[in-house]
Amino acid sequence: MRAIVYAPEAVDDLRDLYDYIAGHGAPNAALAYVTRLDERCAGLADFPEQGVRRDDIRPNLRLLGFERRTMIAFFVTADAVVIIRILHGGQDVGLALGE
Repeated sequence: MRAIVYAPEAVDDLRDLYDYIAGHGAPNAALAYVTRLDERCAGLADFPEQGVRRDDIRPNLRLLGFERRTMIAFFVTADAVVIIRILHGGQDVGLALGE
């Protein structure tokens, strides 16, 4: 089983998602959504090869959709799954990941 590591940008993305949902009057929904998202990321420890390889954006990058509107961007190393970004909605993946 690999460790799950969140890059600082991914932590910021999670906070931003929470703040956005909570800011629209739904703090309980925000907490539930971020909790489900964190649990989904934790599941990558056991099954790290999920998602779609996107070497065209960055070498070894994988993207995994979550509940229709969110994309988990991550890399798999020998001992960890590194979550680099949590992208939402219509964000341009290439632009958000520094292409």
